[in-house]
Amino acid sequence: MTTERCKGRAARRLPALIRLGDRLNEHIGRTVAWLTLAMVLTTFAVAMLRYLLDMGWIALQESVTYMHGLLFMLAAAYTLKHDAHVRVDLVYAARSPRFKALVDLAGTLLLLLPMAVFLLVQSVDYVVASWRLWEGSREAGGLNLVWLLKSALLVMPLLMIVQGLSNGARAWAELTLMDGGDLPPSSTDGCRFPAATVSEPTKR
Repeated sequence: MTTERCKGRAARRLPALIRLGDRLNEHIGRTVAWLTLAMVLTTFAVAMLRYLLDMGWIALQESVTYMHGLLFMLAAAYTLKHDAHVRVDLVYAARSPRFKALVDLAGTLLLLLPMAVFLLVQSVDYVVASWRLWEGSREAGGLNLVWLLKSALLVMPLLMIVQGLSNGARAWAELTLMDGGDLPPSSTDGCRFPAATVSEPTKR
């Protein structure tokens, strides 16, 4: 049984809640990706209004900043799901699937989840203070939605925690498939799964 086939079987045996988290971040990432096009069109409109018609709206200009911030904050977990973050890789790519799974699991448990929880906890008071004031733009005619933009400081770490749990569970499942050990085989194909995730065959 190849590692790739076992990894596919591991993904199918992840808890439903984990798979739901994957789908959530996939949907959010694909949706906010449209903000990229919106930013380009809005920036073009701002430039044309300024240089051709000598007109300008602070709110329109600020909307580009809002879209830029929301794009990066809300799509971070989607990028993590697809392993598309920029990384300086010296040893990872050339190592075995087991080593990669170990690195992914350790990175999730020791770095990603603690940092996401830290960001979430530290941002609560900051965001709540903005909500209480219904904080708006400091510029006359600007968008009075600063409180909404700052709310992304809570949403982003929550989405990262969800995706981190999904990635960690997947890495753990891959390790158990490659290690085998005392785990019961799920079938005769050579793949092994944690006992808690193996479903008993239905007797007819």
